Amino acid sequence: MADYLKDLPDDFNPGPLDLDQPLDNQVALLKLQADLSGADVQGGFGGKAWAWLPGKENILLFNTYGIGCSRLEYDRESHAWHFSHREALFYLDPVTNEVLKTWKNPMTGKTVEVIPILNDPVNRIYPIEGGRFAPPYPYVVNGDNLVFQVDVLRAEPNTMSRAEYPLHSQQDVYQSGELWAIRGSLAEINDPERTSASCHTAWGRLAMWLPFMEMGDTPGIMIYHSQSFKLANGWQDLPEHIHSYVEQNHPIYFKAPEKFLGMAANDNSWTYSKKIIDKRRKEAGLGFADSVFEID
Repeated sequence: MADYLKDLPDDFNPGPLDLDQPLDNQVALLKLQADLSGADVQGGFGGKAWAWLPGKENILLFNTYGIGCSRLEYDRESHAWHFSHREALFYLDPVTNEVLKTWKNPMTGKTVEVIPILNDPVNRIYPIEGGRFAPPYPYVVNGDNLVFQVDVLRAEPNTMSRAEYPLHSQQDVYQSGELWAIRGSLAEINDPERTSASCHTAWGRLAMWLPFMEMGDTPGIMIYHSQSFKLANGWQDLPEHIHSYVEQNHPIYFKAPEKFLGMAANDNSWTYSKKIIDKRRKEAGLGFADSVFEID
């Protein structure tokens, strides 16, 4: 058998897989999203980010490019897979594709500092049964194409309240939608000698305005649309300017986290931005209504 993880579920089947059997269904998804040998998996995803403005014309704000690096392990004690992951997404000029450090907001006319998405970590737990990410996952098959459709809609207390972050937060409830279509080859997934299969994911995201946009009082949402690929040749498959930018500025994102720290350690744009806002307010003696991202 191929070089699979040392620890595996008792009924683990490397293939062929029965997608209507929960564990086989889960193994298929994990062959797409990760590598059951425990090796790091690299991904790249280019796309666009739009402003959806009620009653107004929608605006293309940015091109985007993101990277992610993941590692999988099986925890026999909890009967669950631990998915360790860190990811970054950069906002690019929609014409030149240059990574933006500052940006003139077409909706406010103000120039602000751009804060990329730097999520370290973004961990997940895939239990064999019970829990949010337990199998079976919904799928469709067409010929050799297998597609898992995974919709994750969140509504939870916002780490940045309207009262304390009126410029940076639209509401006291953090809401977002992540819409994934995870596609791969049935032949690859069913091959017991493959611990990992090639993967393409169509990713859509609905979210509130980013904190650095300082549009807490403005109705509307962000829409992201990206195409993500597992990088067959590793980081050398990245666009050259993205690879160079990450290497110079955020090289840690070229590696998966060394240790699984659980879900409580997860970061997102709001938790990351809050740290920046709170630090700058304290250092400069700024109030709740003061800008921390506007460039004079």
